[in-house]
Amino acid sequence: MRIEPRIVCSAVASLFLAAAVWALPQANGTAQTNPTNDQTAPQTQSVTGKIASVAKNSFTLAVGSSTSSQGQQLQQAAPKTMNFIIDKNTTIEGKLQVGATADVTYREDNGNNIAISVHVGS
Repeated sequence: MRIEPRIVCSAVASLFLAAAVWALPQANGTAQTNPTNDQTAPQTQSVTGKIASVAKNSFTLAVGSSTSSQGQQLQQAAPKTMNFIIDKNTTIEGKLQVGATADVTYREDNGNNIAISVHVGS
């Protein structure tokens, strides 16, 4: 069997491989993200308020007691309450107790607020 056809075939295959590698986009040190993954990745949010109630795996936070003035009258809006679920990954600094101020970092998951971290002040 002659060796020349094998050498020619190997050389042509190497050229095709080199062209394919050369055509690939080059990495320039920046990470490229897939826009479809950005939509499904949960985004974290944070809120501060007073703890209104505490249960075994959840707590309620009263947030946003805002006031607005119209002329001489002051109107005070009732605070909005938000429920948070505590799971095994939630980090809690301090003790969850009614009336304490808390800073909560959370993510939304199927309409539920999942607490990622809670920092309880006094």
